[in-house]
Amino acid sequence: MAQQLDGEAKEKEITRLMDILELDLEQKNLLPPQRNALLAELKTHIRVVENSGPLFRPQGVKTLSRHSFDSNSLVTSREAAKCLANVLLLESKTRQMFVDLGYPVKAAQRLKNDNKEDELLNTRILFLITYDTAFDFSELFDEYQLAESINLNIVRHSKSYSKSGRRDSPTPIDTQALSETLKLLFNLSQYYPRHLSILARCAPSILKILNRTHLATPVLQPPVTYLVNALLNLSLYYDDKPLKDSDPNPYFPKPDQYCNIDRFISILDNALRTYTEEQLETLVTPLVTLLRKVFEFAPSHVKPHMQTALLPSNSERSQPLGQSNTLASRLLRLSNSPVAPSLRESVSSLLFELSDKDATSFVRNVGYGFASGFLMTHDLPVPATATEGWSTGQNGGDLGEKLTSVDGKEINPVTGQIREMEPEASEEDMTEEEKEREAERLFVLFERLKATGVVSVKNPVEQAVEEGRFQELD
Repeated sequence: MAQQLDGEAKEKEITRLMDILELDLEQKNLLPPQRNALLAELKTHIRVVENSGPLFRPQGVKTLSRHSFDSNSLVTSREAAKCLANVLLLESKTRQMFVDLGYPVKAAQRLKNDNKEDELLNTRILFLITYDTAFDFSELFDEYQLAESINLNIVRHSKSYSKSGRRDSPTPIDTQALSETLKLLFNLSQYYPRHLSILARCAPSILKILNRTHLATPVLQPPVTYLVNALLNLSLYYDDKPLKDSDPNPYFPKPDQYCNIDRFISILDNALRTYTEEQLETLVTPLVTLLRKVFEFAPSHVKPHMQTALLPSNSERSQPLGQSNTLASRLLRLSNSPVAPSLRESVSSLLFELSDKDATSFVRNVGYGFASGFLMTHDLPVPATATEGWSTGQNGGDLGEKLTSVDGKEINPVTGQIREMEPEASEEDMTEEEKEREAERLFVLFERLKATGVVSVKNPVEQAVEEGRFQELD
């Protein structure tokens, strides 16, 4: 193993190795084992940017590119490609240098090889040049069958995932190659939507892998995260094509049209039990967005299945919604998360869409306490039944006194709890801390209602201040 160097010694050693490799391109004075050994040694020095200057110059990129794509030896090509991929990763300016040499075409051609190492290295290189370059992948799509190569490689991966588990499990390099291919697929489907119809052909294989792959703990790690991200973009193809219940769709395969939905929901449930809200903000938002997109184009008989799995059930209404440990309750709590704004918005949107985008159904399903913020920020009208209780009239009562009942039993529209199961309010039984929390909750609810402009109400806290019923504490 090569000695680890740093500082000036490292830069001198890199220069020495690159000079030998550059000369070899012209004179062919190295035997294949010698050439491969030099490239393997060079790779050990390409781990950090510092003191790696010779690698980041046009000549350095050219030397590595020629050894990667012009060599007659696949072993040499792969050793050089490992060095080149690390260079492109460490220094973004080298990516346009690589593009200017015209080698992306050869990288795309290598994807046609049925070899996981070639797939890993060349998809990584192509993925890296989707950033910080002016390269247009259209030529690779139109003339070098890039989309077809990606599809075929994913199909090959899917064959390693059998339902019985009798086949050999994917090796680490299999998983790494799959992850790199999925990353490239995600970017290409994002930047080149006109090729989505071809790229979407691999959706059945991706869904097969996701259904059959072992879910590690924690669950949101490669390849699961990349599988979800790829499906998120590919779903756009089906989102633009309204389907009849009888139309084939890989997201709802026969004979089990719920299998993929159930897998998505299982991963979501697992993740919500494992990660903190801060972690969920970046990790689980794509999965929630995928569920939203899939619900949008789901067949009519599949939608109730998703609603049952993700919305609070009537059995949860024995207490205020959001207080149990079910998946629906955890989603409700996330819809009010102060530390995960993107996830909060995505979860609230999911719950609203599961309620058929109807404000009254939304309030009925999740309670006004969880619905009010979303309705206000999206300028959606508060259902009349949710405000009658606070308007001045004969009925008096609290918010939403006349909201539709559940199973013939009246519910509290703010909390979603069945009225007859609410504990009798007793201020004497509340601690000072509980009184403060309850006052704060009511204050927020009044302010949200007032901001909607639907009814004219005065916050009781505000009114108490005006009437001089508050005392300053020393």
